[in-house]
Amino acid sequence: MKKFYLFFLYISVFSFLISCSDLNKKKFDLAEETLAIEQILEKYIIANETQDIELIEHIWSPTSDIILYGTDSHERLMGWTNIRKAVKSQFSQIEETYIAASDQFIKISKDGITAWFAESLQYNFMYNGEAKKYEGLRFTGVLVKSEDGWKIVQAHLSVPASVGVGN
Repeated sequence: MKKFYLFFLYISVFSFLISCSDLNKKKFDLAEETLAIEQILEKYIIANETQDIELIEHIWSPTSDIILYGTDSHERLMGWTNIRKAVKSQFSQIEETYIAASDQFIKISKDGITAWFAESLQYNFMYNGEAKKYEGLRFTGVLVKSEDGWKIVQAHLSVPASVGVGN
């Protein structure tokens, strides 16, 4: 019987310590963090519209283990260096870009350090003197909170089969 009480005491203390560790987890303001992510995604649109590579660099994590999947089947860009090169190449080919986002969805993990998003984009630009547009582009990704704020670590642009493509 004494062993049973001792076992029960150990289990109780262990359970209490586990529950206390949950209480010590850093709390975060969901509305504040969601707004911060919305602002990052808005800055990403502005950076593309104004071809501001420094702002894009501030938005992406500057590491070699991030990834961007583009709309072309061969666009699998690993690391900030490759993403930067592709973005600069895109900027050299297009101008007068206008992007509008809709249907935005943002979810933040319970610990407040990881988030994922999805949104639809209408992408208008000039290419070789011709107006081009893509409607309904899907932009999804993952962000991680660092000391410098939220940073994109993974993103994917895709064109649905029934996308409105025009010139």
